[in-house]
Amino acid sequence: MPQEKADLRNLSEPVRFKRALALLLMTLILPGSAQIVAGSKRAGRWAWRVIAGLLAIIIFIIVLALIWRAGAINLMARPGTLRIVQILLILLAIGWAALFVDAYRIAQPMMLERNHRLATSILDGVLVFVVAGALIWASSFVNTQRDFVASVFGNGQESNAEHGRYNVLLMGGDSGADRIGTRPDSMTVASIDADTGRTVLIGLPRNLAKVPFPAGTPMAKQFPNGFQWSKCAAECLLNAVYTYAAGHKNLFPGDPNPGETATSQAVSAVTGLKINYYVLIDLAGFRDLLNAVGGITLDIGKKVPIGGGSSPIKGYIEAGKNQHLDGYHALWFARSRAESSDYERMTRQKCVMSAMLNQLSPQTVLTKFQGIASASKQVVKTSIPAGELGTFTDLALDAKKLPVSSFSAVPPLIHTGNPDFDLIRTKVAQAIEKSEALDKAAESGDGKTTDTPKSTTTKKPSTSTSKPTSSPTKPANDVDDVASICKA
Repeated sequence: MPQEKADLRNLSEPVRFKRALALLLMTLILPGSAQIVAGSKRAGRWAWRVIAGLLAIIIFIIVLALIWRAGAINLMARPGTLRIVQILLILLAIGWAALFVDAYRIAQPMMLERNHRLATSILDGVLVFVVAGALIWASSFVNTQRDFVASVFGNGQESNAEHGRYNVLLMGGDSGADRIGTRPDSMTVASIDADTGRTVLIGLPRNLAKVPFPAGTPMAKQFPNGFQWSKCAAECLLNAVYTYAAGHKNLFPGDPNPGETATSQAVSAVTGLKINYYVLIDLAGFRDLLNAVGGITLDIGKKVPIGGGSSPIKGYIEAGKNQHLDGYHALWFARSRAESSDYERMTRQKCVMSAMLNQLSPQTVLTKFQGIASASKQVVKTSIPAGELGTFTDLALDAKKLPVSSFSAVPPLIHTGNPDFDLIRTKVAQAIEKSEALDKAAESGDGKTTDTPKSTTTKKPSTSTSKPTSSPTKPANDVDDVASICKA
């Protein structure tokens, strides 16, 4: 060390200043290099070993993502993995800051003239603040991700795709001070191809009566002929299944979510599809989630009232193309009942869901993740386990590249008071077959959709179904196709 000080004294002031700056910049570009060159080589080698280990981990994750994207996401989304990453980032911030301080010491600032010493000190402080601050912020970001995954996604049972499809029940729960409990006012099944991510949205009206349940389930035993009025305190409609089950928890021993379970079973019986998972979205908090992602843009075919019903109409969401809606207006667009039917409302809700699927980019998720995660913890409840997060993220990325098709079980094809469930299941199967034909045509490269897709229907429920009240040959009044209500 005395020899080193003597050597430094023999250097001119500009050279000593440049040397000090170089040591700090070397620590920024390659931590530990300043110590290797002019300080403790042992400390420098340890820093390089840490860097080599981190690079090896990063390369492994990149290679895994290229080979198996869903697996890489699943690995990185696990709360345990995220906790380890959070701790590593904090330790890295502390270690890197220590190397900057040591590089400043090695530069012998007391041997510099006042202005150069001040400049070196300021640069060292800025580098410590920026680098360590960025790593601490990243650790906070990772902690938010961990908290989000742990809060929203559980450790439930994984459900395998059936007939090559995942079917996820999306429910919009409208709980509030003027309502007793939660009633899903919006029910849509997202049927997702497990290979391509191509999605079909199947809308079910909340006022669907006499819904059946799969054989052997508690609700099928209670209602062998469908959800009938004789055993209900209120109207026995599809959206009341949730409330009934939640109020009769004794029918579902050990099940913490009887309302979601019973509604999923009813929807399975109605559509003929196995429901793998559910997602319950509280519409009262949906506004915050939409604001967090920056809103959505829609083509709106007719103006939609803001308010109505028990409150006065405060204004309108005007018709027009490329209408950008913030959370407040998007929520009213999805839930407004005034001057429209329930079926039109279903269509608007599907437009909102399609817009979020198509417009929510990975860049938006990354840059606005803190707000999204904070809002989602209050808004979303799901049975999708954390271990499946990678699978569905992977499918969502694929789905963004493909158009979303839909079918709504609405009049005049379906009489909601006396539904023909056989007809609903047939139409659901046809909508899925048409979607799958597009993928088959794409695989063959001929652009045609004449291949006969695989059947997606499942075994029928225990109850018999009523006769159709309208001709099966009459086209369905799928509001998406005939009313031009909206377009995502």
